Amino acid sequence: MYRLVCIGCGTEYSADEIIYRCSACGHLLAVKYDLDELNISRAEWDRRPLKLWRYRELLPVTGEPVSLQEGGTPLYHMKRIGEELGLKNLYAKHEGMNPSGSFKDRGMTVGVSMALQLGMKTVACASTGNTSASLAVYAAKAGIPSVVLLPAGKVALGKVAQALMHGAKVIAIRGNFDRALEMVHDLCISEGLYLLNSVNPYRLEGQKTIGFEVIDQLGEVPDRIVLPVGNAGNISAVHKGLGELIELGFIDRMPMMTGIQAAGSQPVVEAIAGNLPEVIPFKEPETVATAIRIGAPVNAEKALRAIRETGGTAESVTDEEILAMQRDLARKEGIGVEPASAASVAGIKKLVEAGRIDPDERIVCVVTGHLLKDPETVIRQCEPPIEIDADIQSLLSVLR
Repeated sequence: MYRLVCIGCGTEYSADEIIYRCSACGHLLAVKYDLDELNISRAEWDRRPLKLWRYRELLPVTGEPVSLQEGGTPLYHMKRIGEELGLKNLYAKHEGMNPSGSFKDRGMTVGVSMALQLGMKTVACASTGNTSASLAVYAAKAGIPSVVLLPAGKVALGKVAQALMHGAKVIAIRGNFDRALEMVHDLCISEGLYLLNSVNPYRLEGQKTIGFEVIDQLGEVPDRIVLPVGNAGNISAVHKGLGELIELGFIDRMPMMTGIQAAGSQPVVEAIAGNLPEVIPFKEPETVATAIRIGAPVNAEKALRAIRETGGTAESVTDEEILAMQRDLARKEGIGVEPASAASVAGIKKLVEAGRIDPDERIVCVVTGHLLKDPETVIRQCEPPIEIDADIQSLLSVLR
């Protein structure tokens, strides 16, 4: 009912082949479904709980999935921030409410399930943090070993803690994420581990369900979906999934796909601004938003296509803009997110100020990870607790 297809030359591969790129031309692969042969009913979807596996007919797993009840994350109407920006229809899809605290769980429930389906015994990834945490969680649930490569000293403490506690073999390399990805890819090819970075097309299948849920929660297609861009898998996945809904006749239009990167790590932004056919990697990416500190996004080819085909755009925001929006989301909307997550809303603010957003647009910003993923950055921004003597007079003195 599905197969792997090269997005460059169109070469097709069987669904059970362990392959991450096209062996003919080196381009990325995508999962292609025979939609005419699938028994998919929108009415049946609507009868199921709002969780990722509600959409199982458009996912490649044929058996019982490795699941922790991921998906069904809340969609918040950001009224206060929206009013400040002149946007009455501004929403946040909070992916930090997934089991391990980030959107990566959507990809890992499918990716680890596929590892078992394909007979693989060990899973592995390179990570800026969230992927490692999610991989460790789902590998533990599946009862298989996991191996994680991290750039030493560049991963938020909360994410490292998750990977360690859930039993992953965590290896820190003296190099950046892009080098870690090269190394783990080589390891998987030579040693037969199953690679679960977003170069794996099956992992992206889970992530596309963000778009499905947005439409079901809004009751319509938004005008724009805004996502932080690191390795560019999320924006690519959502675009692909919505394309499938159009082909099925479930929706009749595509939202403008909009990608936001940190200023110190913005190869996709520069490619869109310069109308380049491909990204030029940043050799030394740097930003406080560790989850998107990636200089050579592996899914850039798909992301550029998603943005261009939908009339979307890409923008960068500074670390200062990211941290300011992280505070605003917490203090004005009660939405606690890690820095990279705030990039999507910070990007909309910047686009509004530049006059590039229609105020009547219905906009959904995907915020990708929970506040507690990176507690150190939070603590550095906030005043420490006020310490007083244990008497009521001292308490009143600091409240007045």
